[in-house]
Amino acid sequence: LLDDFLTELTSKNIMVLAISGNHDSGERLSFMSSVLEKQNIFIAGNSAEALQRIEWEKDGEQITFILFPFVKPAEVGARSTDEAVRFILEREGLSGENSEKNHKYVLITHFFVTDAGKTPELSDSESPVHVGGIDNVEASAFSFFDYVALGHIHKPQKIGAGEVYYAGTPLKYSFSETQQEKSVVITEIGKEETKVKRVPLKPLRDMRKIKGSLEELMKPEIVSLADSNDYIQATLTDKEELIDPIGTLRSVYPNIMQIVLEKNEQKSGETGQRAAQISQKSTLELFEEFFELLRGEKMDEARREEVLKALEEV
Repeated sequence: LLDDFLTELTSKNIMVLAISGNHDSGERLSFMSSVLEKQNIFIAGNSAEALQRIEWEKDGEQITFILFPFVKPAEVGARSTDEAVRFILEREGLSGENSEKNHKYVLITHFFVTDAGKTPELSDSESPVHVGGIDNVEASAFSFFDYVALGHIHKPQKIGAGEVYYAGTPLKYSFSETQQEKSVVITEIGKEETKVKRVPLKPLRDMRKIKGSLEELMKPEIVSLADSNDYIQATLTDKEELIDPIGTLRSVYPNIMQIVLEKNEQKSGETGQRAAQISQKSTLELFEEFFELLRGEKMDEARREEVLKALEEV
């Protein structure tokens, strides 16, 4: 698929600039890069070395595209991703403010970018495992650039006050994305201003949720409300046990991907509430409850002092 896509772009003399992300092998993507450059396909896979620059000039205006692949802090001896990014940009002379009026700089990169600590909107297929912000990169790190094209987050969105944009994914990758409108970002960089617009993408099959009893969802008038070939998540409200509900639904929704039993979700919600209550308690409170559960009696003051002393030492 990628081969067909790149072949068609090059046949139309369209330059392609691409980088490796956090799920990619930079070394693998860099293979044959010098040969591909002759076809106007530029692929960068390594940030530890000098960042690749592609120069473009038109009507007396110069644009430099900077390819900045995903990098782990350890690769450059940094303590956090933000520190690694700032170190590399400073090394390349791309930090601070750009004072060249007729020279624009566009950054193509792939990180978890935040705006003064505010995180992007995520979907279920993305988990914000950013302990202490170690994986975050602040949008302020990119102040030098006239436009920043980001990969990584599935929902198309602007980050911060500058021209920093996540293009988002071209397709929906989880049922938490059913309400998102996928798009392509078209950016026009002029001498005076940068114009950004989104062009919606309509997939061959949509991804959507339906809800009701098994009997209701099988009715022809319900099935005909939308394309029955869509990728479906069905939430079943039936209280009684069902025999092969997904097989039954597949007879009218051939691409159904998931069923959710509402009665099980309610039980899961109760467990989640209990977990939330636990997370709000202190370590001492949790230990006191644990002691009472095992011994059948409340912890006395002497033992409580010993626990506090141990916690302080930890």
